Amino acid sequence: MTYVHNRPEDFAAEALRGLVKAHPGRLRPVPGGIARTEGTRPGKVAVVVGGGSGHYPAFAGLVGAGVADAAVCGEVFTSPSTRQVLDVCRAADAGAGVFVTFGNYAGDVLNFGAAASRLRAQGTDVSILLVTDDVASAPADRAAERRGVAGDLVVFKVAGAAAERGADLAEVNRLAGRANARTRSFGVAFGGCTLPGQDHPLFSLEPGQVGWGLGIHGEPGVGEEAVPTAAGLAAELVERVLAERPAGADGRAAVLLNGLGNVKYEELFVLWDRVHDLLAERGVRLVAPLVGEYVTSLDMAGCSLTVCWLDDELEQLWLDPADTPAFRHGGWRPAPAVTPEESATEPAADPAPALVPATTDEGAAAARSVARILHRAQAVLHDAEEMLGDLDALAGDGDHGRGMSRGVDAAVEAADAALAAGGDAPSVLRRAADAWADRAGGTSGALWGVGLFALADALPADAAVSFDDLVAGMSAARAQIRSVGGASVGDKTLVDALDPAVEVLVAATGAASRPSGEAWQAAVRAAHQGATATTQFAARLGRSRVLGDKSLGVADPGATSLALLLGEAGAAVGVPVPASSTEEAR
Repeated sequence: MTYVHNRPEDFAAEALRGLVKAHPGRLRPVPGGIARTEGTRPGKVAVVVGGGSGHYPAFAGLVGAGVADAAVCGEVFTSPSTRQVLDVCRAADAGAGVFVTFGNYAGDVLNFGAAASRLRAQGTDVSILLVTDDVASAPADRAAERRGVAGDLVVFKVAGAAAERGADLAEVNRLAGRANARTRSFGVAFGGCTLPGQDHPLFSLEPGQVGWGLGIHGEPGVGEEAVPTAAGLAAELVERVLAERPAGADGRAAVLLNGLGNVKYEELFVLWDRVHDLLAERGVRLVAPLVGEYVTSLDMAGCSLTVCWLDDELEQLWLDPADTPAFRHGGWRPAPAVTPEESATEPAADPAPALVPATTDEGAAAARSVARILHRAQAVLHDAEEMLGDLDALAGDGDHGRGMSRGVDAAVEAADAALAAGGDAPSVLRRAADAWADRAGGTSGALWGVGLFALADALPADAAVSFDDLVAGMSAARAQIRSVGGASVGDKTLVDALDPAVEVLVAATGAASRPSGEAWQAAVRAAHQGATATTQFAARLGRSRVLGDKSLGVADPGATSLALLLGEAGAAVGVPVPASSTEEAR
């Protein structure tokens, strides 16, 4: 939804005034829209773009050097009126004619067309070009009926560059038309956009569904399917836009991966990572590609891929400089090829911990036990990921469950590889600890890394692991975690679960100790009691510390996950998990 507005009916006008005030000296208001402050250069073709508001940077954000001289701005998702088009074109006209371009929508076609007829009758030379890049909206043999979507930017850019170079109206029209004919786009949506003041979106999809080929206002597409992975989405987008490669295209292309408003930059970069490679595999040579938001739809959750097949003329116009409030372009050059010699000078990655082979049956069995415990931890952490994330969201940023799952996945993969290579128990655990710390990230990743490293250093090399070895390792892990993290009992961290568990284990060592399985069960109960006790503490360390008393009543997710994993570690070697502890964790 849109959160910031006064009267919904004033939204477009107020947004336009704000844009002009945000760019003093560059933009000026004119009846019906905005124009460059300095006006169109005398004798230059005026390039006028436009359409309904709600698509920023299109259309108002593209007024500036190298693109448009003025923009006609209708109400949100509504065609400008004929009067608005007339007023903006007159404000932009510098004596060499007006080139008007916009997306192919019925209201825009009628109003821009009516205005052009009146301007011509009054002696102004006007050319109109409809952008028709959306392959989902009509088949190839009816391409003139297609909608204009993110391909708007490519056509506007080519027209603007041609006009800046001094091309006459007929030449601007020819070049922009050529760009339009060689541009293809395909978009998807995950959810609809909401007009200012409304409490529901213009359209909606079932949870977990993606709409293929939807227009930028939610116009019907070509179907719905389950939301794919980023790799699957990339493959679908690339396949759709490359299906109509023009005859004679030599592979050069201007490519635009566009966010529609609620799919943000880092998500687009994840998608581009695969789109880039798929395009390269299909022989596309990228020329100044763009990834970002260029033609949006308020808060619509969606994205689109646009490809314009370049030739010598179009490539130069695409690369010409542009400087508008929302679009700067120029100075692009291909990445230089890297020679093997240059690659060799890059710093080597930090080596993995050394792998010491197990040479006895006891050592090999201990290594298998380490891997088995990690596999058990992986299963329980994935099962508890949502619960841990919800806990963290109440007093943090909600990423603990995801981070723990990510860390243990990397640890299991590293441990399995080390075990397959014949490593002993300390080696397997060190490799796992290194991978966990690297992939989990954040505070918990660092603490679990140093803790597991300390535990590994206490395990005997190539021999069976005794209860005393394990207690020594847990004590070392506690010392390292407290040293690195600086936490004590009562700070509302994983130490609140770790410390009482280690105390129980230390007390159980020696000749008069209880059996090791019973001691481990007692330690697990102590850990869960410690985690539960954190509900009574206000956080003093970590991100939750800024919440103060607001963190009261919420168990620390780090302490909760540690208690949970201590129980699973025992279960992996045959120690039953105390029932009460399992219930507390869940």
